[in-house]
Amino acid sequence: IAATLLGIAVGDLRAMIRQQQLRTAVGDLFGAIDLTRSHAIALGRRVHIVPTAGEWRDGWTVFVDEDGDGRPSAADRLVSVHGPLAEGIAVSSTFTSPATPDYISYNGGGRSCSHASTMAARWGTLSLSVDGQVRRIKINMLGRARACDPARDGASCTGPEAP
Repeated sequence: IAATLLGIAVGDLRAMIRQQQLRTAVGDLFGAIDLTRSHAIALGRRVHIVPTAGEWRDGWTVFVDEDGDGRPSAADRLVSVHGPLAEGIAVSSTFTSPATPDYISYNGGGRSCSHASTMAARWGTLSLSVDGQVRRIKINMLGRARACDPARDGASCTGPEAP
């Protein structure tokens, strides 16, 4: 009986840990997006957040692109760097203007914009998933970000399928 109860408890504990890891990942990425927007407004200029090695799950960097190449380098002002997400968390994205490498950019007015022009709006969705659970971060045309749960929020929380 004890072994059966222990087996059930371990399974529930694993699910709870994975759910908390997903919550933490969404909170960290959402906070970095908010930091990017806040810095752009405070500095009155464009600030970027880009995934490490082209993959959001590997982490990200928030920076002021001093040399205009769209990638963090020694010439740029680093604002924040985040390491990789917990093992097993997948991230996919879809934006109005697809770009490689992926990025999110804010102009000095706090609006999301493309790397090519601070006046061209760029909005979209990042989907984070683990073990069948999905959470999304949606960035609207004005640059405002919100986190949502498609299971709870339904049609107002659409986005790319979980990888």
